[in-house]
Amino acid sequence: MATHNDLGKHGEKLAVAYLKKLGHEILQTNYVSGKAEIDIISRVGNYLCVVEVKTRSSGVFGLPQEFVSAKKIRLLQNAVNEFVERYDVDCEVRFDIVALIKKGSGFEIEYLPNAFYYF
Repeated sequence: MATHNDLGKHGEKLAVAYLKKLGHEILQTNYVSGKAEIDIISRVGNYLCVVEVKTRSSGVFGLPQEFVSAKKIRLLQNAVNEFVERYDVDCEVRFDIVALIKKGSGFEIEYLPNAFYYF
């Protein structure tokens, strides 16, 4: 596996642990629907959280969350629609981002609930 893939998978594991500490119930990771993959689907309160994880080795080229494109948002929306129908989910959907930047031997984590809206 390429180094950037290893970094991304490690970031997803850190994001899961971080969200659990915040009280999220992790329902699924790496949920695939069509051409989309949702990194983490969790539930907290009355929200189904669709979480995109962005991990970068540095912030030199911008913040990780700046790399969530409009196309990616559309794909996530389609995927969560399929998830909600498949599992008959009855709660509000929220789109969150967990952004990680490698700092020395650790990571700086920024959690952005309601990072973008469902249209």
